[in-house]
Amino acid sequence: MNIFSQSLDTKDFTISSEIFLRPDTDREAIKIQAELLKDHVDAILLTDNQSGQLHMSTLSAGIILKENGIDPIINLSCRNRNRISLTSELLGCASLDMKNLLLTRGEKIPKEVEPRPKAIMDMNADALISLANKIKMDEKLPTNNDFLIGGVVTPFVPKSGWPAKNLTEKVEAGVQFVITHTCLDMEIMKIYMERLIATKLLRKMHLIVGIAILKSADDAKWLRENRPNVIIPAEAVSRLENSEDPEKEGIKMCAEQLTALSKLPGVSGAHVIASNSVLNIPEAIASFEAQK
Repeated sequence: MNIFSQSLDTKDFTISSEIFLRPDTDREAIKIQAELLKDHVDAILLTDNQSGQLHMSTLSAGIILKENGIDPIINLSCRNRNRISLTSELLGCASLDMKNLLLTRGEKIPKEVEPRPKAIMDMNADALISLANKIKMDEKLPTNNDFLIGGVVTPFVPKSGWPAKNLTEKVEAGVQFVITHTCLDMEIMKIYMERLIATKLLRKMHLIVGIAILKSADDAKWLRENRPNVIIPAEAVSRLENSEDPEKEGIKMCAEQLTALSKLPGVSGAHVIASNSVLNIPEAIASFEAQK
């Protein structure tokens, strides 16, 4: 089994991905998705009721992934739980040897979700990161708390001399890696990484870039309109619109982005997602590996 923390420390380029958790997702559904991805990725992220989606707990899904030879990344969000509940989840992760954590604020629930759930927000993402770090450093606890603590960031074009206040606060709270929100604009990533390298924060953490396999121009347009933190350039939409086989074009684009990111200074890896199925992810990664 690939170990996510070891991959970050020893590999030039680490690849992670996600599986789909839905109300009807059971042990077998997780096993099938895990088998498709396990030879291509170093870890799989289990998102915490993303977009209000109901499913089994990420901790339960993480146990199933480990049983099937994949290192899970457990996402916990401030949106869904108060401080007591989040502490319980973190202690549970420690007891069950779930070392990789992605600790986030949590996105707004889409308007169409009914009945409307209440956002808790008892603490923010940095406070949750700090809480996990305190548990990690607490020698009085009997469990193995050797967490690898992660957070999320949104790439943009910073000005020269950018102090990276948001990222600095995350590192000070205890973050060891960050995954960016989906960004398919390699020019933005190039400038962002140049500015980030100048801050020297990458001496203290790893940065993984989130990218997505798009199946159609409509898929890309929907993400642009409904996910404010997702960055998809107009050029990507045009390529899909003009392609005779948009799905194949999306796979090709993903392989190209993986190649570009693997050559970008400061980038530790990529987090590859798909819109509704993991089936195209292995092909995109294999295509990238073949081009090395």
